Amino acid sequence: MEQILGELTVWHWLALGLILFGIEMMTGTFDLLMVSIAAWLTGGFAWAAPEAYAVWQGQLAFFGIAALALIVIGRTLLSGMRNRGDEHPTLNKRMVSLVGQRGQATGDFSGGNGQIKIGDSVWGAEAADRMVPIHAGDSVVVEGARMTTAIVRKV
Repeated sequence: MEQILGELTVWHWLALGLILFGIEMMTGTFDLLMVSIAAWLTGGFAWAAPEAYAVWQGQLAFFGIAALALIVIGRTLLSGMRNRGDEHPTLNKRMVSLVGQRGQATGDFSGGNGQIKIGDSVWGAEAADRMVPIHAGDSVVVEGARMTTAIVRKV
């Protein structure tokens, strides 16, 4: 084992960094990114350090310390990068984007269901309060949405 580790060069560390980076791109854990950066930094250390420090023990110690430090930094200072941002609340939710808009009933609501016109579009609608009758031409406001149906209230 000592014979194999004694042969470590800058190229081994750069290759290890590339391999870890490739695995990171497939898994998306973010931790392997930090370890791959530590491998590249160790390659730089092996290239720049004097012979006394660039022995395999020094390289492994540098790699371990750098990897640990970068993982801690990645999990604390850069933790916001790990969290996915929420999508826009109405993105691809056309009915939700209608909430608050005013429209007009296109016909009398029967059993609390009918249709409304907002702009140049006609939408299926349901009365929020089934006790209040909605007739053709009445102004309504969209209070919510359920699937492809607007929940409306008479204005």
